[in-house]
Amino acid sequence: MKKLTAPVILVLSIAFAISPAFTSPFSGFTPDQLPNPQIDPPIQPEGYTFAIWGLIYTWLIMSAVFGLWKRTGADDWHAARLPLAISLALGVPWLAIANASAIWATITIIIMALGAITALIRAPYVDRWWFQAPVGIYAGWLTAASWVSIGTTAAGYGLITGSFGWAFAGILGALFSALAVYKMRTAPEYLLTVIWALVGIVVANGLLTLPVSAFAACGILVLAFAWIRSQRI
Repeated sequence: MKKLTAPVILVLSIAFAISPAFTSPFSGFTPDQLPNPQIDPPIQPEGYTFAIWGLIYTWLIMSAVFGLWKRTGADDWHAARLPLAISLALGVPWLAIANASAIWATITIIIMALGAITALIRAPYVDRWWFQAPVGIYAGWLTAASWVSIGTTAAGYGLITGSFGWAFAGILGALFSALAVYKMRTAPEYLLTVIWALVGIVVANGLLTLPVSAFAACGILVLAFAWIRSQRI
């Protein structure tokens, strides 16, 4: 069983990377997917930030190749591969799910994030750049993306508050989630990726939605302080 997880991770990583080629592009939930259409919701980062997926796909595949080649039977790699496999397996059809249902897309991406975070926490302390780094970036982006999906979907269904209220709630949720994960596993790659997403929110809102931009900027400062403090310990 242990030796099977390495090739499974490689197959899933490749399938995950090529899945966008077989699915319609996704740039946010369409108006017909939500009762209250969310056009450019304030919680959504600027489009350029999504280019990070190219890095994620490439690095995860490189990690899987190295793992199959050099760490097939390693106990520490095996423990982290199991939750990562669940995350990647759900990631393969995620774009198709997102194009069909905002609710199921949100549920799915939360499970993906939990799987990736668990893999990060279990990541081997050796081979940092072959496992912790790529999985940390993947988990960091999924953490931010989960809260973007939660905020957009909740606002779209008119739960409690509107899009601006959910922008603040989503940023706060991402901030607390990131700090909690970072406390369990000091992985700068993870924290810096969440910061990358928050920078995207600042850029997307700019001066037009200054309160959201300012709140996201405060989140960046908090995470940056947590990272700097951890480097001094």
